[in-house]
Amino acid sequence: MNREGASPLAEVVPAPEWLWLGRVPFAETAELQERLREDVLAGRGAETLLLCEHDPVITLGRSARREHVLASAEDLARRGVTVHAASRGGDVTYHGPGQLVGYPILRLRGGLVSHLEAMARGLAAMLASFGIDASFRRDAPGLWIDRGKGNPLAKICAFGVHVRHRVTMHGFALNVSTALDAFDLIVPCGLRDVAVTSMGALTGDAPALAALAPRAAGALAHAFGVSFRERAGASAADEVSRRHCIGGSDH
Repeated sequence: MNREGASPLAEVVPAPEWLWLGRVPFAETAELQERLREDVLAGRGAETLLLCEHDPVITLGRSARREHVLASAEDLARRGVTVHAASRGGDVTYHGPGQLVGYPILRLRGGLVSHLEAMARGLAAMLASFGIDASFRRDAPGLWIDRGKGNPLAKICAFGVHVRHRVTMHGFALNVSTALDAFDLIVPCGLRDVAVTSMGALTGDAPALAALAPRAAGALAHAFGVSFRERAGASAADEVSRRHCIGGSDH
């Protein structure tokens, strides 16, 4: 025995890790998050930060109103945009190419608000390294840019989280080089007349998402107080398939 009541053969839970998935469909990552969370809850899996880019998709949070999807089904189909329900909090949002999406599957270190604030703190610090000053708003969770001169605040990053037994999933969507006219398809986060912006729109340039991912992982690790190690990339589909083979629970 290594310690009283513990077997030397007892499974050791892996250290927290982060993974860049590349461009993947939303539905696959939703399933992957559920299975990763199940593993964390069962004590057999690592806390994980998934970073990715999605195909064009509108997601409906738990308090979404369908009328906040402004485009018709025909218009969405013509633009190649799908619609999916999501277990996260919040209303309607858009994901698509040029957007860095992050899903921390983590045990809460404090409360939900402190989790959101840590996520905001890490991403704001990363944005500051690009000369972008972003602030967190608790009343409208996300990161906002003060454009001054009477211009309304513009949202650069949306937040939405789901918690079960104090383990989180879902997370953030940061506009890097996103086509901002895609947000005309919806009422973003249910807030009418809200401006949206991106790193590219603010600086005239935008980093490649694959290059930005490790910087985001490092900034979030510092903010959450978690030491993430990088894991070699694998597609979400491959990861979900592997977890099916080892008997992951369905929900």
